[in-house]
Amino acid sequence: MPKAIKTYVRWVDSISWYTGIFAMYLIFVLLGILVYASIMKVFFLPSNWTVEMAQFVMVAYYLLGGAYTLQTDDHVRMDLMYGSWSEKKKAKVDLVTSLTLIFFLVVLLIGGIASTHYAYHYAERSFSSWRPYMLPVKAVMTFGIFLTLLQAIALFFKDWATARGEPADWLTANDETLS
Repeated sequence: MPKAIKTYVRWVDSISWYTGIFAMYLIFVLLGILVYASIMKVFFLPSNWTVEMAQFVMVAYYLLGGAYTLQTDDHVRMDLMYGSWSEKKKAKVDLVTSLTLIFFLVVLLIGGIASTHYAYHYAERSFSSWRPYMLPVKAVMTFGIFLTLLQAIALFFKDWATARGEPADWLTANDETLS
């Protein structure tokens, strides 16, 4: 593989790893919001912001963790025949599915950019009684999709190297931290 591709893969893997670790901690933020909402509902007056804020945090958790999930190969896959294939055959099949994923993520990213632009340009707000601005959650959504797209491209390069029979010593950026 050319040095530029190896550098790209290492760079994207590193960003995905750190973003994924950050996203993992968002579950505690979500838990805090839900505990607060439960206490307020049972003992005091319920807050009108907690459900929507929990949804926003869940969006960030899900989308910011997408690239990390691709990187660590923790995503769901149909393993009926896949598990018995050789590494080269898996990589060749993954090349095709990676192209499909990249196409899907490009379409999502275009929609995310348009939606974020709309939220910024028109100061879009939610229709709930809390009425928060939608720009922050849409910007996080678009960034998460963009990062997942970058990771999908890196995954394509990794599969390409594996399909060609190249050694896998350069495929992960943080060997110590990923294991």
